[in-house]
Amino acid sequence: MRVFPYKTLAGEVSFRVTAVRQDRADLDITVFSTQERVVALHQVEREDWESARLSLSARLPEQELANGPWSDVAVLAVLTEKSTNSRTTALLRRSVNDGSQWVGQLRFWRSAYRSQAELSVLVVATVGGVAGRIVGRSEDDWLVDLTARTPLRRKELQVEEVDFRDGPYAWLQPVKDSAWFIETSSDLPTVYLNTGFDGISDLLNSGGSPTERAVRDMLAAQIATDVWTAVFHAAVSDLEIDAEGTPQWPGGWRDAVLRSMLADVLPDQSGADALREIHARRTESSGWNELQPRINYAATRRAKVARNLSTAIRVLEASQKESKA
Repeated sequence: MRVFPYKTLAGEVSFRVTAVRQDRADLDITVFSTQERVVALHQVEREDWESARLSLSARLPEQELANGPWSDVAVLAVLTEKSTNSRTTALLRRSVNDGSQWVGQLRFWRSAYRSQAELSVLVVATVGGVAGRIVGRSEDDWLVDLTARTPLRRKELQVEEVDFRDGPYAWLQPVKDSAWFIETSSDLPTVYLNTGFDGISDLLNSGGSPTERAVRDMLAAQIATDVWTAVFHAAVSDLEIDAEGTPQWPGGWRDAVLRSMLADVLPDQSGADALREIHARRTESSGWNELQPRINYAATRRAKVARNLSTAIRVLEASQKESKA
């Protein structure tokens, strides 16, 4: 959670990618999508490229900037990837033709990034005599995907099968007896399935009889419930706060999780009011415990536990009737 002890921009900061260059070649506009906000850099199907250059155009609330309590305003494009801890920045400059538009190029090296990086725009300024303070940032960030051939958003969850005891991740060894483990600190939440837990992979990947499928779907629903619960708590714990103490929508998968689940956690409140309420309850510890059943309900609803349980009961009843016939 980040608190800004100074005034920040209320107006929208938006941006888009306008062109992509890979090494010395200008790529076709089909490698990026404004609707999906994705740049796909594997469309040319070559791994030996060294650098890419993204042309950007950002739009800022210029009237607010002109009248606000800040000076030395600078606009930065920032490319980050949590899994590699890589960060590349580029300065955008005000357009000569349109004063509310800021343009520039961000160049990054392939060797510094692995798979998916987040592209955002930050507005920094001197506020209260302190330089370099963040006063605004883009709400809808872009995804730069180094492994995708088409500029489409990937799923908001990764699943990886690994042996917790003898696999490559030593940090999973302390939970080697668990069937699965959920990690939420990376670019995307990841569910690690323990291949050392006998039968779990075969069950989740099986077709089999109606009874086997019913058990499989119930197990998948239980995992999904744990995932929804974990990502909700992760999203709530990572909210940024503006100068007035108002929590901000986080963007990315955290944004989608909160907007989806808050409707069931606090159904009588609007989205913005629910966000303020959930933040207040968590930070002040007043009423937070009372919300846990609602959070569990929201998670089970999205995991379709009730539907899968009803199916499993019907299948078991049918199986018992057949065995008695």
